[in-house]
Amino acid sequence: MRWLDLVCLCAATIALPSLAAASGVFGTWATEKNNGRVLIEPCGTTLCGRIIDGNQLRANPAQPDVNNPDPAKRARRVKGLLILEGYGGGPSEWRGGTVYDPQTGDETGNSTLTLVSPDTLKVEGCRLVLCRSETWTRAR
Repeated sequence: MRWLDLVCLCAATIALPSLAAASGVFGTWATEKNNGRVLIEPCGTTLCGRIIDGNQLRANPAQPDVNNPDPAKRARRVKGLLILEGYGGGPSEWRGGTVYDPQTGDETGNSTLTLVSPDTLKVEGCRLVLCRSETWTRAR
């Protein structure tokens, strides 16, 4: 029985760091602009992120997505809006998703989320050859 306990302990010790790293990107992140907060969580087999707070939302919690290029989507609320969708990979780099910016109505595909440190996330999106990135910090 002691041998089996030792094997289980070793397996758990090896698995714990990888599980912690895999979940490291999940949680609430502070954006660079407007004191925004984005909640990143699993969405099925991919990763997604939704807006949960920001300066403009505190002033108007029912703020609509007025800058969306699709007129049918302009009435939807910004609070709770999915702005990160479809990322695969991990634990420190997630690729292939889209980033939507409700302030401009721009959406970029083939974007990357890179966990630079446990409390720093680089969000990069490209449109053709033009790329834009922001550094988000873990919200406390």
